[in-house]
Amino acid sequence: MSRFAVNGLGFNLETAGEGPALLLLHGFTGSLESWRPFFDQWPGFQLVAVDLTGHGGSDAPPDAARYAIEPCVGGLTGILDSLGIEKATVLGYSLGGRIALQLALARPERVSALVLESASPGIEDAAERRARVAADEALAASIERDGVAAFVDGWQALPLFASQRRLPAERQAGLRAQRLRNDAAGLANSLRGVGAGRQAWLLPRLATFGAPALLIAGALDERYCELARRMAAALPDARVAIVAAAGHAVHFEQPAAFASTVRAFLEQWAAFVALKGA
Repeated sequence: MSRFAVNGLGFNLETAGEGPALLLLHGFTGSLESWRPFFDQWPGFQLVAVDLTGHGGSDAPPDAARYAIEPCVGGLTGILDSLGIEKATVLGYSLGGRIALQLALARPERVSALVLESASPGIEDAAERRARVAADEALAASIERDGVAAFVDGWQALPLFASQRRLPAERQAGLRAQRLRNDAAGLANSLRGVGAGRQAWLLPRLATFGAPALLIAGALDERYCELARRMAAALPDARVAIVAAAGHAVHFEQPAAFASTVRAFLEQWAAFVALKGA
């Protein structure tokens, strides 16, 4: 486990393996622990798993502006600079996928390939974005008022995560325990600073990102399957992988299928780079 200070914020991260960099970004309420089961699944790459601001062991500042997308992108590029990494493949899940997409569009020279799991290009309708900001503020206030445990109980009961309730009780309990290790202020300000309503509608800009992209969604998560297809149609070099018997958190619900899907993409990408350099 390592800790880096970037722009006055401390970030918790862990690295594993050697080779081209693979930056791993977890979802809301997650941490780098989300990726630990995959540390030995993608050989030939240097995995860099980061706790996003307000999550895990990274700092949770009181100012919600420190969580916004621009500081997120700046923090991640600062981490890559500190590690001496010029370019990385970026894999992001849900919130991490939105941040990965923003990083790829803001700093395309730092992103060699993109893997988006259950990610969104934002909310197209401006009124719906404003409504989402208001809803996230109400949720943030409830986290601060009622605490993380009450929030996690409600969060896990959302229809978005219904498929996870089919998993063994011990796996569900492990995920709940990981979520409970987060800080109330960190989760609340993450919603305020980088919630979905705060993100611009990015679909029209995807044509500018020319590197390879893989978009993964669970077959039981119909909304994100459609979003994956829409983004793939807009990206110049993208493919879609729909994983059977999985909902929103493909990596958690079907880890073996997720690992093999990502591995095949990484191996294809690495072979292409080697051929290009030959």
